Amino acid sequence: METIIVLTFVLGYLAITLEHNLKIDKLIPALLMMAICWAIIALGIDAFPHWFDSAEHHLMEAFGTLGHEAKIELMEETLLHHLGKTAEIVVFLLGAMTIVEIIDYFDGFSTIKGYVKTKSKRRILWMFGFLAFGLSAIIDNLTATIVLISILQKIIKERELRIWFAGLIIIGANAGGAWSPIGDVTTTMLWIGKKVSSGHLFVYLFLPSLICMVVPTFIASFLPIFKGEIEEEETEDKPKNRFSSTMLYLGLGGIVSVPIFKTITHLPPYVGMMLALGVVAIFAEIYSSTRFSITQAEGEGNDYEGHHSPVHHSLSRIEMPSILFFLGILMAVAALESLGILFEFAQSLQANTPMLGTELHHAGVSDLVVLLLGVGSAVIDNVPLVAASLGMFSEPMDNELWHFIAYSAGTGGSMLIIGSAAGVVAMGMEKIDFFWYLKKISWLALVGFLAGAITFMFTRTIF
Repeated sequence: METIIVLTFVLGYLAITLEHNLKIDKLIPALLMMAICWAIIALGIDAFPHWFDSAEHHLMEAFGTLGHEAKIELMEETLLHHLGKTAEIVVFLLGAMTIVEIIDYFDGFSTIKGYVKTKSKRRILWMFGFLAFGLSAIIDNLTATIVLISILQKIIKERELRIWFAGLIIIGANAGGAWSPIGDVTTTMLWIGKKVSSGHLFVYLFLPSLICMVVPTFIASFLPIFKGEIEEEETEDKPKNRFSSTMLYLGLGGIVSVPIFKTITHLPPYVGMMLALGVVAIFAEIYSSTRFSITQAEGEGNDYEGHHSPVHHSLSRIEMPSILFFLGILMAVAALESLGILFEFAQSLQANTPMLGTELHHAGVSDLVVLLLGVGSAVIDNVPLVAASLGMFSEPMDNELWHFIAYSAGTGGSMLIIGSAAGVVAMGMEKIDFFWYLKKISWLALVGFLAGAITFMFTRTIF
């Protein structure tokens, strides 16, 4: 039964990668493999010897001794647990994307466009690289990617060039999220699980993460695509929205406030994002009504877009296929995690991989195992792999092992477009082809990943 589920996942994954060849939207195989995997689990629940308790991060060896009804009840609880965790990300994503669309409704990103004085592609590349690295540490890599690609769409009209920038933004955002306790889901898991502290995380990972971003950006800056200047298109001059700057700062301020809200209240990030959306939406409605009233007073007619709700308009522009794809792929991976398949995969890496380099304390886990976990996070979602490592290793808080896992899991996903939340969002926003990314960006991400890993191995001997 496990073989059938793994095969279903592999075929679904293959269909996602061949989206453009098959002419089938990636959300369809994602949703199908999610439903089929869980249906097989439900129908063959008595045939599975193990079950992974995601809440406690350990493998239930006594699962086979439970009765049928108890197994069904446990499966339903696990499914609800994973749906809850996935819904947290999806609702957070919906809130962030809606705020970005509200800012765009008021033409807020034109304010940032005015700040970008240079037309040099290389300078803009470095600018967005450092913005992705810094912003992702503050507002997490997922939200940083949404914001930066939205800005990019206003600055660069040529799609072929823009998706190159988007690829480097993914690398920068994942690298920036690795050294911050709120920058990436996996780093947050290790932080909440009392495996790493924010101070040691910065000391261990800031430099390796910076190298992981700088090296690919440096190499890319010499590629022909980034030579010369951006060509400006002839566009009609339209009057700037009087509220554009206000809505830009209000929207970005709301997003930045989310980690602060989480720190103060200890509530999940999506609650803070809903609060931020509510506040931004209030001002959006007020400003929209004000603008419409002014337009009416000036006798400019009734067809002005301001009389429509900016919140409803923004919600209608959200990329729902990307949201559903996110739901499908995460819940499909959750099926593999629940059966202990990912846990056993991680254990087999530890048992069968020959020692390479310096052994880490206590368990003697080799560097190669952690690096392979990073590579694995590009193929399979990094969240269950880190969850498996939490149950596998017993090293104390701030042991170098946990920091290396945080780095590998956080940055390894950049090697494939669907290997990280930032990549999945960028794929949806810019319709980036899986194989285009594999051919053009993956090797840059790999070089950056290895350069950062080598830096980590060097710096840990100092700290």
